[in-house]
Amino acid sequence: MSQGEEKAPLLLAQVPTMSHWPESNGSVPWEFVILGFSGWPPELRVLLFALLLPLYLAMLTGNLLIVGLAVVDTALHTPMYFFLGALSAVEVAYTLVLTPPMLAGFLLPPGGQAVGPSTCAAQMGLFVALGGSECLLLAAMALDRYLAICHPLYYPQLMTTGLCWCLLTCCGLGGSLLALGLTTAIFQLPFCHGGLVNHVFCDLPAVLVLACGDRDLQERVLLAACLLLLVLPLALILLSYTRVLAVILGMSGAAGRRKAFSTVASHLTVAVLHYGCATAMYARPLCSRSLEEDKLVSLIYINLTPLLYPAIYTLRNRDVQGALWRAVGPRTPGATHQADVT
Repeated sequence: MSQGEEKAPLLLAQVPTMSHWPESNGSVPWEFVILGFSGWPPELRVLLFALLLPLYLAMLTGNLLIVGLAVVDTALHTPMYFFLGALSAVEVAYTLVLTPPMLAGFLLPPGGQAVGPSTCAAQMGLFVALGGSECLLLAAMALDRYLAICHPLYYPQLMTTGLCWCLLTCCGLGGSLLALGLTTAIFQLPFCHGGLVNHVFCDLPAVLVLACGDRDLQERVLLAACLLLLVLPLALILLSYTRVLAVILGMSGAAGRRKAFSTVASHLTVAVLHYGCATAMYARPLCSRSLEEDKLVSLIYINLTPLLYPAIYTLRNRDVQGALWRAVGPRTPGATHQADVT
């Protein structure tokens, strides 16, 4: 087989279902074909599968462990760990949507994965809903830290259990409504460039480039969504933590200052990782994109970034470490433990 025949577009010519839709019509294709890394050599794809599967299992274990500790350990029944458990649960759902199909794609024969329009739309919608909810949830966590550190006397009265659930519900609804609007708008567009999705999943830019029509309008819609999900929450996070850091630097006790700074550093690191990856991926015009580069970057934000979150929180957080020790270590009768709110 020649080198040109190994390229994915030519390999896809062998897929029989490709004849179901002509590239010239303006309707939604009968099916989309997610190319993924199907054009790469089989040995390399098997190697990537062998490397990424343990990372995925470690990510699942770490985030599920945080969720379990936040639920069963009474010392972690505080607003901070309520949001941390919710964040880990969202991460688990987020990776369940993306990672298993991507891993399966490494082992499938060349030609890509064929999925129906409804499956493609569902994958896109869940990705946007969970990613958007995570963006808003990080902003809610920043609000919690701001109230706990800057207004400690009023914190118990302000950040009640009812408010925590209200904020979590708003984060989920906000991400879901935006996902519903974006997904509906994209799949109502006429697709006149076929159905080959040059990505590892039905990502917004990779599907949007297949549509015809007013490209400027399409880009404005995508950038407006980025503004709602990225710029505004990030601005609130930075404003909150700027105020928090100013208060921490003014604390008189060195021990309290170190604990508060450690907690804020963990939250801020996660926020920078999440918003940095999301901004690099989506706050760019379609004309300046390289879908091949986007696929490579997706290996980082799908597989590596979610693994860093539990590592950051468990390695830097003594309360989580203590809860883990109480869960697996020897029991001490009569011992009580309480986690600090800051």
